Amino acid sequence: AGRALRAFQAIGGLHHARRGRAAGFCVFNDLGVVIDSLRKHHGVARIGYVDIDVHHGDGIYYPYESDPELIVVDIHEDGNFLYPGTGHAHETGSKGAAGTKLNLPLPPRAGDREFFAAWEQGLEHLRRFGPEFLILQCGADGLRGDPLADLRYTPAVHARVARDLRRLAEERCGGRLMAFGGGGYELANLAAAWTAVLGELV
Repeated sequence: AGRALRAFQAIGGLHHARRGRAAGFCVFNDLGVVIDSLRKHHGVARIGYVDIDVHHGDGIYYPYESDPELIVVDIHEDGNFLYPGTGHAHETGSKGAAGTKLNLPLPPRAGDREFFAAWEQGLEHLRRFGPEFLILQCGADGLRGDPLADLRYTPAVHARVARDLRRLAEERCGGRLMAFGGGGYELANLAAAWTAVLGELV
């Protein structure tokens, strides 16, 4: 609506639920509600969705798999080792949306170096498709020490992604960017990751 340039919603980013059922720890999918609301009420067509939660965002990928106007970059721990077991690199969208989705699975114990290499691909993917609005799901469960997964990021990952997306939003989207907290099961990691995101957004 133009009343804010950027937004951060800490208790959100519930990316496993589907339109008709809960899944994972997600009772409903607020991200899907945002995507549909942006289109229905605000005339936004092409949306860039970035998900750096340690788990693949299956509740966004599959409902929008054939939607050519939802541009997805999802960097997560390989589904062969972690719930929900999806998000393989060959999953790039279907029908008229083939090539609009980028799943970048990382092996267990991957850290900042591996993430940043994948993120370069992701950022180029977003630039190529030119979104009008950006959504970031910035789950903190990829940080070292999270009890539910086995990636080893530092908060530098969250700072870098938030900074790059803020700049991209300023260049291409009139500044419009919404960030959602997502997962994370170690309190110090939540504080560190989300403070890094907020620091870049403000």
